[in-house]
Amino acid sequence: MSSQASAASKLNAGKVLHDWRPDEETFWAQQGYRIAQRNLWISIPCLLLAFAVWLVWSVVVAKLPQIGFDYTTNQLFWLASLPGLSGATLRIFYSFMVPIFGGRRWTALSTASLLVPALGIGFAVQSPGTPYEVFLLLAFLCGLGGGNFASSMANISFFFPRKAKGNALALNAGLGNAGVSVMQFLVPIVITMGVFGSLGGAPQTLSEGGRIWLQNAGFIWVPFLVVGTLAAWFGMNDIASARASFREQSVIFRRKHNWIMCVLYTGTFGSFIGYSAGFPLLATNQFPDAGALQYVFLGPLVGALSRAATGWISDKFGGGRVTLATFATMILAVAGILFFLGIREQPGAFWGFFAMFMVLFFATGVGNASTFQMIPVIYRKEVPRLMPHLSEAEQTRQAEKESAATIGFTSAIAAYGAFVIPKSYGSSIAFTGGAEAALYVFIAFYLLCAGLTWFYYTRRNAEIRC
Repeated sequence: MSSQASAASKLNAGKVLHDWRPDEETFWAQQGYRIAQRNLWISIPCLLLAFAVWLVWSVVVAKLPQIGFDYTTNQLFWLASLPGLSGATLRIFYSFMVPIFGGRRWTALSTASLLVPALGIGFAVQSPGTPYEVFLLLAFLCGLGGGNFASSMANISFFFPRKAKGNALALNAGLGNAGVSVMQFLVPIVITMGVFGSLGGAPQTLSEGGRIWLQNAGFIWVPFLVVGTLAAWFGMNDIASARASFREQSVIFRRKHNWIMCVLYTGTFGSFIGYSAGFPLLATNQFPDAGALQYVFLGPLVGALSRAATGWISDKFGGGRVTLATFATMILAVAGILFFLGIREQPGAFWGFFAMFMVLFFATGVGNASTFQMIPVIYRKEVPRLMPHLSEAEQTRQAEKESAATIGFTSAIAAYGAFVIPKSYGSSIAFTGGAEAALYVFIAFYLLCAGLTWFYYTRRNAEIRC
């Protein structure tokens, strides 16, 4: 080992990395890769748990009427959508936390905070006398899980070199997103049995006479959250050079492309998380006899896996082109959903509806990866143009900081999709008797996103081709 490598190793011996140069190949090969991979693979399960807690109401609300909670359809959609509202709002703050507090500290703290809504849900659903306002509060607190995504992605973006950043972010986000699918698959199973024995409380009696332990929808995550918190605290690192005040990061609010990417990522991730939150209730509402709850976990799973598996496509063909193709696919998929809703009384209509949603989820995953691949590319080209007085090394560091802040902030804005889409379904059904009006609005929005992508990033004379 060279003297320089030995010195770097000593500087990075503790929890704080004082010498971090991932774009230098020798440093990356000798110690950077190993450290970055360890932080990534602790980050992923923590983020998976965050998504599981964030979207757990998407399943719980479908069961509440069956155990004695007499709520209207609109009240149920409020419970399904409120975590999206709070999660998106919290992301705005979370997106700036890693450079202020450090990735290790913030990951451990934010993971531990999820114990509050997980335990709260477990106790609240055991009493039919629990006020609706308590459920609203718990739904709001589940948004803590939504906030975690912004800080997690910003944190991981600091660990990897430019050549590996797109794939690392795709893995972190894609496998983290899988928490929605894991939750929608696992919760319907664990609520059918007394997993925690007498410690977990008595079962509830269903309206048709069976029994469930709905409290397990919250309690099942508690031991995993404890393990995740400890793993983050003892196994992850803080990067000294990533430290930045809010004021230093707030420069992104003056960047035009920050706001454009907010719109585009709302079209991709906002759709993914919004459909994940609203799909179970929409499917059971529109096709009450199809047994949809046993299949809905497949939608978020398809979206999460497509995100994790397709990051390389954007690296090869360009994030802008892939994003444009994604929006075209999403428009066609929503049109297909509208068609099958129009013939919902006919045999097989549910499976056509379901298949179109699978295409839609797949496209959102691809678009989630491609939009995040675009952001570092944009800033690597924009910062030298906007700050020519900085040295090349300073421009690189500035581009990294602005990319990380934009990744976090765009994810915050996009997360409002988890509120807007389920609430749009509820409002559309309440005012028109069906979800079609909401879906037509979504098509119009995707047309806007496609236009922005083409104009700014893919046409021949685009401002930044990527």
